[in-house]
Amino acid sequence: MRIWHLVTVAAVGLARDSAWNVAMGQGIAIAAQAVPVITRATHTATRSDLTEGYLSQPIIMGHAWWKGVSGLGMLNLEGLTLRRGELNTGGYGEGYVDRRHPHAYVHELMFGAQGSAVGANASIFAGRGFAPFGSDDPMVRPFEKYPINHHLAQVLERSVAVAAVRRGPFIGEFGTFNGDEPLGPGTAPNYRRFGDSWSSRITLLPFDGVELSGSIARVRSPEQRFGAGLNQNKSSLVARYERFSPTTWRYGLVEWERTDERDRGETITSLGSVLAEAAYCRAGITVAARAERTDRPEEERLANPFRSPRPAPDLSNLGVSRWTAFTVSVSAPPVRTRFFSARPFVEIEHLSAAPGNPPGIFNPDHQYGARRMWMLSVGERLFVGSPHHRMGRYGAALPTSEMGTHTHSEESHEMPAGAHDMMSMPAAHPSVNQCSQ
Repeated sequence: MRIWHLVTVAAVGLARDSAWNVAMGQGIAIAAQAVPVITRATHTATRSDLTEGYLSQPIIMGHAWWKGVSGLGMLNLEGLTLRRGELNTGGYGEGYVDRRHPHAYVHELMFGAQGSAVGANASIFAGRGFAPFGSDDPMVRPFEKYPINHHLAQVLERSVAVAAVRRGPFIGEFGTFNGDEPLGPGTAPNYRRFGDSWSSRITLLPFDGVELSGSIARVRSPEQRFGAGLNQNKSSLVARYERFSPTTWRYGLVEWERTDERDRGETITSLGSVLAEAAYCRAGITVAARAERTDRPEEERLANPFRSPRPAPDLSNLGVSRWTAFTVSVSAPPVRTRFFSARPFVEIEHLSAAPGNPPGIFNPDHQYGARRMWMLSVGERLFVGSPHHRMGRYGAALPTSEMGTHTHSEESHEMPAGAHDMMSMPAAHPSVNQCSQ
């Protein structure tokens, strides 16, 4: 907590002096956030009930821009506050099971340039960040708990180069990156593998606030750092809706994903996911709901039932489980000062697990002592400044800025896409602020 106190003090000072000369197309913005949360999980991996508390999502965000050039970064301190992982029944990834793993300290560090010509807007960004695939990072969506499909629906924390072009309502992106996932919060990408994987996404913006996108990815050996593991062929379809008015916020997302794990051109395992979520805010009160059905690969576990070996040994896949989850979240209006806000929330999730295809030896009754499980989370979202409104798109690929106040199109490229997203909203819009983070 001492570390977070120092971070907050520094962020407040920087936020107070940031965001200069916006009209001249240059500036800097700093923000920070954290989510102290208590979670009670029933029938989790220990076959018992657990109640735990942590400081989740302690991050510092920064964005600097000068005309058509910009850089953005995100320092994630979960390696210090979530070493054991966060209770997230059904979740998996990077050696954690039924817990969300701590993300890399350098969650994002991207630099790029953007400009327009002949009626098109184009950008190129490179660094460590998100490949152009799937949906936004769950961190900027209206739930504290991550969906089970996190590792099916996003490809993040890679050394990546992304090119994007927008003309009218069409956006095209292509990225190349290293396939290996981080082995831990402090693990750097295997730079020797840069370029062994790629992804592409096409987005259509048919109406104001509506996005339709399709993406594919070919990821080489994500779970074996030196490239000897199974490859992944990934596909995703996403429909997203978001509209703001002076007093309300409406949001909806529907996504479908499929990941085929392949060896020498043969599909070994197919994992699918369908998710729908929606949120509505009025006068600062936000109500959100999510429904999800996702396949999860079941691997042997260590003496710690929340961990699986990394790198995974051969024949570690014990089958596939199929999870169905329903989540409801209610957030109170934020308590604000000039640079700081706090928003209390309650989140309830009901989960059920069943054997998937192929079921292997997975049996939820043996693993959890039940087929139906619950999670109850109570916490508070703390913010200094204004955090990312969107996460996972860069430059010309970002359809709109925060609160719909600016459209990043060929009309303006003096401020790179995303610049507005790191800026606090003007005080002239208090009702919109009540529905912002």
